[in-house]
Amino acid sequence: MRNPLALEGIMALLFFGTDPNSGGGNCPAVWVDTDTAQGPELVVQGKFANAATRASCRQDSPSADDEGIVRIPFSMVEQVRRACDAAEAAGTQL
Repeated sequence: MRNPLALEGIMALLFFGTDPNSGGGNCPAVWVDTDTAQGPELVVQGKFANAATRASCRQDSPSADDEGIVRIPFSMVEQVRRACDAAEAAGTQL
């Protein structure tokens, strides 16, 4: 197993940043988990989408019971881009 922390139920996530406009904790954030059987995955923290947004999203892609819709601000594009690049690079190494 590549992630020794997984034995303890703790994931080793690569942290890419928080919303630079948030002013501190409890803010949108993005990580990459490179230790999944399916390949790298982005992990995001954001505000829960409101009912109207969820309804609109369901028209295109209904959520499964273990899925949710979150919002992350535009100011996080750079962190998300870096996380995507890292996930893509890690995927080629699997």
